[in-house]
Amino acid sequence: MINRKTNLMPASIVWPFFLITSLFAWWGLANNMTDTLLAAFKRIMSMSDSQTALIQVVFYGAGYGLLAIPAAIFIKKYSYKSGVLLGLGLYIIGALLFYPAKLTANYYYFLAAIWILSGGLSILETAANPYIIAMGPEETGTRRLNFAQSFNPLGSIMGVFLSKLFILSELNSASAQERAAMNIRELQAIQSGELNAVTMTYVVVGLFLLITWILIAINKSMPKAYDNRGPLNLLPTFKRLIKNRHYVWGVIAQFFYVGAQIGVWSFTIRYVMQELNLNEADASSYYIAALVLFTISRFMCTWLMKFIAPGNLLAYLSVLAVLLSIIVVTSGGYPGVLALVGISGCMSLMFPTIFGLAVRGLGEDTKIGGSGVIMAILGGAVITQIQGFVSDFTQSINTAYLVPLICFVIIAYYGLAASKKDLPAVVSE
Repeated sequence: MINRKTNLMPASIVWPFFLITSLFAWWGLANNMTDTLLAAFKRIMSMSDSQTALIQVVFYGAGYGLLAIPAAIFIKKYSYKSGVLLGLGLYIIGALLFYPAKLTANYYYFLAAIWILSGGLSILETAANPYIIAMGPEETGTRRLNFAQSFNPLGSIMGVFLSKLFILSELNSASAQERAAMNIRELQAIQSGELNAVTMTYVVVGLFLLITWILIAINKSMPKAYDNRGPLNLLPTFKRLIKNRHYVWGVIAQFFYVGAQIGVWSFTIRYVMQELNLNEADASSYYIAALVLFTISRFMCTWLMKFIAPGNLLAYLSVLAVLLSIIVVTSGGYPGVLALVGISGCMSLMFPTIFGLAVRGLGEDTKIGGSGVIMAILGGAVITQIQGFVSDFTQSINTAYLVPLICFVIIAYYGLAASKKDLPAVVSE
């Protein structure tokens, strides 16, 4: 029975709790602000879709995909607060490095800054989620985490809004062909202004987060929580996990889901620009609408799970996402754009549902198993790059949406069948 009189957290740590909770919004801001950079750099440097997709390869592959387990080991050795400070510190450094990258006007220097930033986010997410749970009574830990996570999509919306206001609206309307015909000084003057808009937006975010880092570092009432759940025992754990088909399919499904999500969102602005003949700033309004729908749908799906099993609901929405993807590929115009926005409503429950299904019944292997599911974020790098190659090869961003369509088919199979493979007879919820 739930004790409703149990406090969400001790009154003495309300301010520390607020500081850590704010981080959920700040990494949502970074994730979705990065998505808009594909449209920005395509315009600024007249790049192909596969070239701009390198942003997501670096962000989700080299950053998120490689650091989840090292982050867990670091937090295990030190503390949750240490992990938060390390992750937030790298996030800040990456944002500030946009300034020297701008001075060189070299795309690969921007990619290096993005890699450092995303590495920080990987560590930050790995530390902040369990830290929130540890900040108070065990029986209210899930409530605290759900409350903190509710700020993540708000940060995502804020990230796209900032990009629209300070980056995309500052892009010169000259096309790639028009830029190719310009003399070098004229082109450099235009690019300098555009890169300055990108740079200063990230630098201001970095400076603001520096204040947050200092407030967390000097706060003496910040709980000194540690992960004391025993040794990691990596090798035996990996062997058990690899033999568990139920878990392996969960990792596979998460890989394709993150790939589908990042692919859908990364090229949304491009698709809307093409189908509705809009510029980047105006097209981003549809991206914001997709994120708002994503947020609303998350609450609706949580309610629907009272009546529909999570695996089945995952499958139903995946099938709907497939149907909407077909409209995106074949229709175009307003029907295609509205279908593209609608896909976000289908995706809202996928990440947490796949995560929850994948780690069921893992027992003592849950910690490393969870890190493995987080590493499946690598799909955001691989699938988005494939989508960029398809777009370049076919000369059609519409056709490229066949890639996330295939991903949704795999997720539907996972929800209906694979999520039940080798599930232990007794599952602790």
